Amino acid sequence: MSLETQFVAALQLLLAALLSMVIGMNRERREKDAGLRTHMLVGIGACLFTLLSVLAFPENDTARVASNIVTGIGFLGAGVIYKGANHVHDLTTAASIWATASLGMAVGLGAWFLAICATLVVWGTLDVMWHVKDKIIDTEGKV
Repeated sequence: MSLETQFVAALQLLLAALLSMVIGMNRERREKDAGLRTHMLVGIGACLFTLLSVLAFPENDTARVASNIVTGIGFLGAGVIYKGANHVHDLTTAASIWATASLGMAVGLGAWFLAICATLVVWGTLDVMWHVKDKIIDTEGKV
């Protein structure tokens, strides 16, 4: 792999870290265990696995790596979810980890514009909809 290719890949890793940080900051502000660092590591890892599958093994089936990233992140997300007495906790955090992995994969494939747009949509879902939800649902939990 040429030095130029590695340099571009390093920039892609930095972009994946930055985009993942945006999502992780929201989870951190909500005081979730899977916060800033977890989301950044998921995005960076997914990006690096994607880059390696595309750049280091171009003659092989790179879709297999992508499918294994999705499966692996599913297990990670399942570890975040726990059930309390009458409530399931951190399902949204698990979903945000899953979405963050997809952002990293998109950056790793060079679809940086799509990754930026997806980051904005995920952030809007987590942050903006947090405030909208309170206005839509009354105190009894009814719409």
